[in-house]
Amino acid sequence: MPKLKNREYRDCTITIQNEAPELGAFLVRGYAWKWAPYPFYEDERGNTVYEEFKREAFEETDMSDVIMQLNHSGTVMARLRNNTLKLTLDDVGGFIEADLSKSQDARNLYETIDNGLIDRMSWGFIPGEYHFDRATNTIVHTKVKKIFDVSAVSLPANDTTEINSVREFADGEISKFAQELREQEEKKIATLTKLKIGGFYHET
Repeated sequence: MPKLKNREYRDCTITIQNEAPELGAFLVRGYAWKWAPYPFYEDERGNTVYEEFKREAFEETDMSDVIMQLNHSGTVMARLRNNTLKLTLDDVGGFIEADLSKSQDARNLYETIDNGLIDRMSWGFIPGEYHFDRATNTIVHTKVKKIFDVSAVSLPANDTTEINSVREFADGEISKFAQELREQEEKKIATLTKLKIGGFYHET
């Protein structure tokens, strides 16, 4: 999957529904993201780092012409501008519905998804404002600048994200927090090495 500069990608689950096969309907429906925090990756200490997109983060997001592709590149399978793609923010998250009946490439993609060869999607966006909540170990997005696409993918974005890339994305906050924890542990170790033996402190 190509990764374009200044864009982030997140993986999501898709659900296939073909409500009217006799009319040639090829509908892909599902949530691109949800409001609930979810496990993002495991840091070097074995702690789970979470990610959360606040609903208000999308109040000013540019979603003027979101498209659907395969692996974030190539042929446009559906798009918001011509109503073959719909994106709705509801109480659960960002819900998408794509009509894949308008071209042979799109119908081929639907069949590939329908037969289980591709069962994941990913969405591409430009992050806006976010912070690292140390209390919950969560990257919290409060603004998203733009959404480019929702794409069917052969390899989910989250599964191929490297730890260093995630830390860079989080503006170094996770790395700084991890360093602080390491320093705290070093201080504890230094304190514990001063063992009180027979009323005297023994320094190792």
